Amino acid sequence: MIRVRRVYETPLAEDGERLLIDRLWPRGLTKANARIDRWARELAPGDELRTWFGHDPERFPRFRERYRGELLQHREALIELARESSRRPVTLVFAAKDEHHSNATVLKELLDELGD
Repeated sequence: MIRVRRVYETPLAEDGERLLIDRLWPRGLTKANARIDRWARELAPGDELRTWFGHDPERFPRFRERYRGELLQHREALIELARESSRRPVTLVFAAKDEHHSNATVLKELLDELGD
C-alpha cells in the first residue's frame, strides 16, 4: 500500500516506511520531527524540472509527463519500491502545499502501475 502525505502533517503509525521524495529538505522542519526513514532524492524531480514547474497547476500535465520520463531512468529503484509497498505500507512524503499537483501523486501513480 502506498500513501501520499505532506511532511508537515503529524506522522502516523500506519504510515509504515516514510520516504521523502523532494530534492530539497523541507523548510523549518527538523529531521527528528519529520520522522523520515529514507530520503530518496534520486526519485525527486530534477532541479531544472522542479524550477520550471514552480507548482503551477496549469503546468502540471506537462510536468507529469516530463517527471515520469525522469523517473523511468530509475526503473530498478521504482520496481523495488513497488515490491516493497506490496509487503508493507509506504508513505511518500513531500513538502508542497498542493497534494493533487505534486511529484508525490505522479510517483504514486507510476508505482501503482508497476505494482499491477
